[in-house]
Amino acid sequence: MIKHIGVPTLLRVVLGIIFLAHGISKLQMGLGNVEAWFSSMGVPGFMAYVAAFVELAGGILLIVGLFTRVVSALFIVLMLGAIVTVKLSSGLLGHDQAAGYELELSLVLVSIYLLASGPAALSLDHLIFNKRRSA
Repeated sequence: MIKHIGVPTLLRVVLGIIFLAHGISKLQMGLGNVEAWFSSMGVPGFMAYVAAFVELAGGILLIVGLFTRVVSALFIVLMLGAIVTVKLSSGLLGHDQAAGYELELSLVLVSIYLLASGPAALSLDHLIFNKRRSA
């Protein structure tokens, strides 16, 4: 079954679901609370809104396969920012109660793959942009 769906499609959809879930989680916590949490870590509070929007909208776009390369690039920037500003001091695997950056690094690598590979056969990108090329 995976062969018929294709690994790039599977990676894209799962990555989209992960980011969508993180965006929904931020909404459920309340963006004001997320803003305060970001500020307490030394990250500008407005980035809570940016992160939530990118995760929500980007997750949905990846699930349907629209603007895959753009969204993947945004996810790379978002995750590298999280690693550098928050997670780096905890190390790869973390310590005590602080999580490491292994998840963010994995998400960056999947995003790099999607950025480099381009639209999968089962995506709106493929459907839309292949029609434009053939017209």
